[in-house]
Amino acid sequence: MLRVLITVVLALGSLASSEQAKVKPAASRNSDRAIASDYQPSLNYDPQAEQRLLDLANHARARVGAPPLQFDESVLSAARAHAAEMAEQQQLSHQFTGEPSLPRRLAATSALHLDRAGENVALDSSADLAHQHLMLSPPHRENLLDPRYNVAGFAVIRSGEQLYVVEDFGHSVAALSTEQADDAIIGAVNRARQAAHLPIFTRQSDAALRAAVCSMAEEDRLTTRSMRTLSQRYSVLSYTNMHPEVLPASANHLIGDHNLTNVAVGACFARTGTYPGGVYWVGLVFY
Repeated sequence: MLRVLITVVLALGSLASSEQAKVKPAASRNSDRAIASDYQPSLNYDPQAEQRLLDLANHARARVGAPPLQFDESVLSAARAHAAEMAEQQQLSHQFTGEPSLPRRLAATSALHLDRAGENVALDSSADLAHQHLMLSPPHRENLLDPRYNVAGFAVIRSGEQLYVVEDFGHSVAALSTEQADDAIIGAVNRARQAAHLPIFTRQSDAALRAAVCSMAEEDRLTTRSMRTLSQRYSVLSYTNMHPEVLPASANHLIGDHNLTNVAVGACFARTGTYPGGVYWVGLVFY
């Protein structure tokens, strides 16, 4: 019985200093592309098989105490687009030549704020067998049971007696307003300040900082002219994170400086080339 399985896991929205995860594109004679068949398939989505795979996944997750995956139409759209590509190519891969990567496929169909994503792809003869074989493979089982995932879209294309399967997983985090993001960051700063046994900072407003943070998002980089200008007047910290209240280690020396008593914050959520699914761009000035 023919069955092929491939998996990938990506962490999204990490600090800008970290390298963006990449999945090797498939090439015409690349050994990691499994040839599935030697005939042209017809593209027929199988919603019943898709639902069956999701039900089986959630039954397995319940047995190990992991929360259920919530079906998301936008994630399904991304999974179906990739399943169609696999069926048309008659091969399995996480990224074909000229095809967007998993983060970009998810960003193209979904407005969710995802800080983690993963994908299983498989070829099998039924939904039940596909799930069984995926669960027998450690990396695929890890995706299926990972408690950090909370949304999913499972796509199935039936081609004759074979099923092309794409299981896309994500961890969706709350979308914060600008005010909520600013408050979360200031709260984290002052908690760290108190932990250093120093008085909390006095919060200030700074329109120039807000504009400078927007410039970082627009230019898709932390070191912009506007931020450099601010750094000539203040102690400046800038970073990116899907969780803006998670401060980088470089914040410690500023937070622990007893000569600094005031802080202003600016945060902006934006999708960029580096962060196709979006990230919070954050700037802090201390004085």
